[in-house]
Amino acid sequence: MSRVDFPADYHIESLSRSHPRRAFDCGLDEVNDWLATGALQSQRKHLSVTRVLLDAAGAIAGYYTLATGQVDFGDLPPELAHPLPRRMLPVAVLAWLGVNRDHQHQRLGSRLLAQALNDCLDAGATFPFVAVILDSLDDRSRDFYRKWGFAELPGHPYRLYLGIDHLQAIAASSDGTSDLPS
Repeated sequence: MSRVDFPADYHIESLSRSHPRRAFDCGLDEVNDWLATGALQSQRKHLSVTRVLLDAAGAIAGYYTLATGQVDFGDLPPELAHPLPRRMLPVAVLAWLGVNRDHQHQRLGSRLLAQALNDCLDAGATFPFVAVILDSLDDRSRDFYRKWGFAELPGHPYRLYLGIDHLQAIAASSDGTSDLPS
């Protein structure tokens, strides 16, 4: 997963004021609203980082937001928690991910997720974490993340995790985007 291939004329960059955030529409109000009103402010406060995928016209085709967080040892499944200390543990958080309606059904969501996980792995060399955590908004998004190996945290059907060992295994077996889940 070291390099993610996006279609020609698409490129990723960090969110800035000049990006047309309010024009983004993925079909989910919460995801649209975060990009339009919260992402840049959160980034300026060093609480998260948002990266946008721009098409040839400069429109936002998709985006993801990453942050760090902590999870209590007791909230993790036994197979992940077993070797870890009994305390709050560091996690990478995939806070948001969306693909504009005009760009859906092109596997851009999978590519953006691959890039986000790649970014997590890169950051993990400096700021270690035990898992990537995310909250799914609905069954459709939960099913999408499950294809990547994300599993439910016990007692939280829409809070999913991907352990660092699984993340490293995905990275070791991937060659870009040819084997990405759809």
